[in-house]
Amino acid sequence: MPNNAYKVYQQNSVLTATPGELTLLLFNGCLKFIRQGRGAILNKNYEQKNKVIQKAQAIITELMVSLDSKQPVAKDMMSLYDYIHRRLIEANVKNDITILDEVEKLVADFRDTWKQVIIINRKEQGKNHSSMIRV
Repeated sequence: MPNNAYKVYQQNSVLTATPGELTLLLFNGCLKFIRQGRGAILNKNYEQKNKVIQKAQAIITELMVSLDSKQPVAKDMMSLYDYIHRRLIEANVKNDITILDEVEKLVADFRDTWKQVIIINRKEQGKNHSSMIRV
């Protein structure tokens, strides 16, 4: 029963998340699959490695598709996402943990930056909300 309750909680968390929070969830999922890929390579479980690295690739593809091309930073982000995607393919083909380490660092940096953006936005929304209340 507790396991089922946790699944319901997770589903509700995704359904009620803001677009920024969903992006953060994607970064975290990508990191999880990269780490699982590393473990699968170490355990010589190549079928599992292929499966989880492809999931990480799918997340990067989703991040690429969801970029707002009107934003000035989008072109640079697209280049980095493309690089990460190509490196994931290479890591998968070569069973290369070093590449996964490199990609994990890049994705973690994106995630950490995104987390800071969410925090800043929440603070700004709080200021705007509280100033509206005083009126």
